[in-house]
Amino acid sequence: MSGQATLRAPGPAALLRAMTADPRAALGLGLVGLAAAAALLAPLIAPYGPDTPDFVNTLAPPSALHWLGTDELGRDALSRIIYGAQTSLFVGVLSVVVAAFAGTALGLVAGYFGRVIDAVIMRIMDVVFAFPSILLALAITAVLGPSLNNAVLAIAVVNLPVFARIARAQTLVVRELEFVEAKRALGFGTPNILLRTILPNILAPVIVQGSLLFASAIITESYLSFLGLGVQPPTATWGNMLRNAIGFMELAPWLAVFPGAAIFLTVLGCNLLGDGLRDRFDPRD
Repeated sequence: MSGQATLRAPGPAALLRAMTADPRAALGLGLVGLAAAAALLAPLIAPYGPDTPDFVNTLAPPSALHWLGTDELGRDALSRIIYGAQTSLFVGVLSVVVAAFAGTALGLVAGYFGRVIDAVIMRIMDVVFAFPSILLALAITAVLGPSLNNAVLAIAVVNLPVFARIARAQTLVVRELEFVEAKRALGFGTPNILLRTILPNILAPVIVQGSLLFASAIITESYLSFLGLGVQPPTATWGNMLRNAIGFMELAPWLAVFPGAAIFLTVLGCNLLGDGLRDRFDPRD
């Protein structure tokens, strides 16, 4: 029965305590929270619209009028970074959620039933996992076409095997524990055992991995947008802001520095938060 207590997914209160008790996790939570607040409050805190031009002040350096400068169309860089947080975080969150749901379901089924079902599911996951993640995401978006939805799908597919492997490994452990055997002996059906007994006991590592892959998803979305295969202009994302900055690196380096800093700080926050949660909830501890 000790395995159940060790593996059971943390509740919201336990997650919050873990985030605030560990200095790294607290710093990570602050950085991610800052990006999330910017995304949620963009219409209220952005000084200008993301596509509002100021043709008098094109490629203007940071000033009191435009705190982070302007781009070649006179659009305020700070406003575009704030609005870009909406798109970049939305793609990151949605892609990880989709990958987590699908991957956990596949790993749960593979680990519980084993044999042929396990072999088929995991060989498919191995094939997907064998491709370099960036190249696979590029291939998917190149075939389906550049758009927000296709970027979400591509990033979700890339991360799918990671969740499937984690869920399968944990399921293989939990399905042999006494409380699961007891439910089988009492006549509980397979759906009940899977969803009400095993699933809650494998979610802790899935949640931790999700926080780490969120950082990877933001980077992948930035890659796709930078290469023109992600969210398309004029929608502001951190990746396509970097792409637009290429031709103006000598004249206006701030166009690359500030979106790059936004990506760096958000990814750093995700990694710090994920490391803190992993140290707190890792079943091996």
